[in-house]
Amino acid sequence: MPIVSKYSNERVEKIIDNLLNVLIEEKASADLSLMCLGNVVTEVVHQQVPQAQQEQIVDNFAKALAQSVKK
Repeated sequence: MPIVSKYSNERVEKIIDNLLNVLIEEKASADLSLMCLGNVVTEVVHQQVPQAQQEQIVDNFAKALAQSVKK
């Protein structure tokens, strides 16, 4: 069964494009880009995820990232 997102593909793609455009405009290398994106992920977790759920969310995020890279 496919996973159904509560967000439209168009909205997701627009946000991704905006993030990538900033990295391109800044001429950020791969390591700098990953460092910045990692810091953004950390801020989102700290600011928007209840502390009791942070570890599970981070574990799930890390697993999803690893799976997406293996494809």
